[in-house]
Amino acid sequence: QEHAYPADELMPLTCRGRVRGQEPSRGDVDDALGKFSLTLIDTLDTLVVLNKTKEFEEAVKKVIKDVNLDNDIVVSVFETNIRVLGGLLGGHSVAIMLKEKGEYMQWYNGELLHMAKELGYKLLPAFNTTSGLPYPRVNLKFGVRHPEARTGTETDTCTACAGTLILEFAALSRFTGTSVFEEYARKALDFIWEKRQRSSNLVGVTINIHTGDWVRKDSGVGAGIDSYYEYLLKAYVLLGDDSFLERFNTHYDAIMRYISQPPLLLDVHIHKPMLNARTWMDSLLAFFPGLQVLKGDIRPAIETHEMLYQVIKKHNFLPEAFTTDFRVHWAQHPLRPEFAESTYFLYKATGDPYYLEVGKTLIENLNKYARVPCGFAAMKDVRTGSHEDRMDSFFLAEMFKYLYLLFADKEDMIFDIEDYIFTTEAHLLPLWLSTTNQTISKKNTTTEYTELDDSNFDWTCPNTQILFPNDPMFAQSIREPLKNVVDKSCPRGISRVEESLGSGPKPPLRARDFMASNPEHLEILKKMGVSLIHLKDGRVQLVQHAVQAASSLDAEDGLRFMQEMIELSSQQQKEQQLPPRAVQIVSHPFFGRVVLTAGPAQFGMDLSKHKAGTRGFVATIKPYNGCSEITNPEAVKEKIALMQRGQCMFAEKARNIQKAGAIGGIVIDDNEGSSSDTAPLFQMAGDGKNTDDITIPMLFLFNKEGNIILDAIREYEAVEVLLSDKAKDRATIFKGKMIPNYIIDSNLEMENMDQKLSENDSHKQNSEEATSVSQDVGEEPEEGETSDVTDPDSLSPAHADSDSISISNQDSYAPGTEEASALEPARAQGDHQPQEQKTETESNSKVNWDNKVQPMESILADWNEDIEAFEMMEKDEL
Repeated sequence: QEHAYPADELMPLTCRGRVRGQEPSRGDVDDALGKFSLTLIDTLDTLVVLNKTKEFEEAVKKVIKDVNLDNDIVVSVFETNIRVLGGLLGGHSVAIMLKEKGEYMQWYNGELLHMAKELGYKLLPAFNTTSGLPYPRVNLKFGVRHPEARTGTETDTCTACAGTLILEFAALSRFTGTSVFEEYARKALDFIWEKRQRSSNLVGVTINIHTGDWVRKDSGVGAGIDSYYEYLLKAYVLLGDDSFLERFNTHYDAIMRYISQPPLLLDVHIHKPMLNARTWMDSLLAFFPGLQVLKGDIRPAIETHEMLYQVIKKHNFLPEAFTTDFRVHWAQHPLRPEFAESTYFLYKATGDPYYLEVGKTLIENLNKYARVPCGFAAMKDVRTGSHEDRMDSFFLAEMFKYLYLLFADKEDMIFDIEDYIFTTEAHLLPLWLSTTNQTISKKNTTTEYTELDDSNFDWTCPNTQILFPNDPMFAQSIREPLKNVVDKSCPRGISRVEESLGSGPKPPLRARDFMASNPEHLEILKKMGVSLIHLKDGRVQLVQHAVQAASSLDAEDGLRFMQEMIELSSQQQKEQQLPPRAVQIVSHPFFGRVVLTAGPAQFGMDLSKHKAGTRGFVATIKPYNGCSEITNPEAVKEKIALMQRGQCMFAEKARNIQKAGAIGGIVIDDNEGSSSDTAPLFQMAGDGKNTDDITIPMLFLFNKEGNIILDAIREYEAVEVLLSDKAKDRATIFKGKMIPNYIIDSNLEMENMDQKLSENDSHKQNSEEATSVSQDVGEEPEEGETSDVTDPDSLSPAHADSDSISISNQDSYAPGTEEASALEPARAQGDHQPQEQKTETESNSKVNWDNKVQPMESILADWNEDIEAFEMMEKDEL
């Protein structure tokens, strides 16, 4: 409210609101923004969970008074449904509960529900297709087919996008008595069910909304599909319709048969489910252990959750994607809540205090690495600890909620959480809706396709006393074999993983042995349906047509060959690129909380070999371009020099500032508005000469990140930074120095959590890669820089050049090809409210605190306490 309202989201690094159209486009991610105060609506029921009833009442009044749903803006149907419609319905659910209790919300007369109904009608035009599957986007003012709508030309949507509507739409129908919403959502689900691959009972990632043909035929439980499965099971719980459970169990049997390779969950082809579709996993699948708990299948839930936790302990956060041998594949982490969600459900099911320790780790990492002066910033790169100026609404809607509930006792809650079901955005819908306004006739269209083990058809929710009869060590016994799985090696004994990676049947020709000039190799390729095309620039392109293979077995050999070639290409290019670096602002009032993604240099000090990094105050040089002798050496000596890109080579700039006595250099991009959020990683190349004479570290910042430092200089004059290979722990930064009081104060709450953990321990004693490719982008020959692309989801193998070979597959499946939009619309993300960590103060001072756990007061207080502690942060800008 202080920095961003009424914008849709907070930008925590620059302390302002994100307004669509006023910031550089982030592509499909921005489709969640509709100029309807997204974060406020998404957070309504979180306030009540946290017992912030007065704040909730004020927030509801703001929504009613200020929010406009009739904007001329194109939004995602999926995101608007789960975040805004779900937020309004969740807010309405807890509002009527509070009103019934008689103290708060006595004035409330269903205003949020009226807004939800208005929004529901604005989403309905998206369903105007012959299949009943909705268009992925809709204009809030003009719908889909209106001349001014600027949408309606799309042909594809993701399975989760079309299959994650039934809870919100059915709840809207049950609350209002208007059946049309539930009817449309059911029709979409029915169509997806009918289009499943009948032999495997799996669904693909994307589907044509007009024909029903699968566009992407790979199948998993992560991005693009995840919440479709979630909503089938939860629709049965909320609505009581047996057909939803039967469909879920049919899919679940297929998932456990083909996709589940404990502890991994790997995508497969829907037509050939024994063949892995990729060798990496995305972070959105972290919700699946929680869904397995709801299903009652605890053992694989514990196994997958433990594997994910080991990845988190290695990188502090769960990377957006990681390989089967647990290397980082996509390094971003936008503070997603799915792992926290599964942790909460596993704790509820097992009562094992181990999961409280997991939650404590999540909170400590958020406070230590993601907390910034104005909120919590997404991680740009988990390897370096650099930040992105982004705090999605799901962080407050989900992460805070699940982590609070993980540690909350029953007496901490003002209502019974068991009376509600969580939507995929963690919004609360009351279970009594199952008996209200049942206007939809139930017809079972499922059983005729189902021939499964009876154990898949339990009709009641599992009881923990049955799951863990007199065996409090049950969960620990499952976790124990996996505790070192990430650090040691990829789990063995997984036949299909090994087969796809080369330990099983191998193609007659291995990618590492292939030579384009060998006639025998070309003949083998032809037999496998792989053709070789010579391009004008001297490269060769490999293309597979499975239908041209000599046999189906040869076609599979060709597919394995292509997958090997992609892996080989990826590995070769990774060896050629340098990882990103970090610029960490360590002076007052930042104290290491702001970390900027920086591009490395191919010369000068190698920060990866100097773990301490280079620390110093920054100084702007004259001339600012650094292309001639520095005229203010007295200001630069023993400082880190700031200079502008352009007019000469990077190595020349480095030599000039080194001669002036600088201990390091930061080159700031001169392209106005450039940002690491939207541009690929940038590397500074040498000048073609020997650069061994350059001994100081040099880093590159895009314009937006550079301006954060320049604005800080204007505001505070003396700005100190740390140049390093990755962000440092603040305890390390201030080792041997006086730690600012606010950092000590902000850690008081963690002891409360420690006490609860120790109480639980006592109780227990009395009773645990799409191809990553380097690419030159917009080089300026006179400076000799290079640029890396580290976000490979937008690159198909046909564009992945390595050693003059590019790869393509024109069959129904293109190995390694991923849609850039596939990750975002797949599943609602989560938000987290960290509780503060506690440390001891200096020996000459004493701090008293109440040993009683006070999670309700501590969680939302974090943000305000930080703001108040920054004495000099009196403006809304850095």
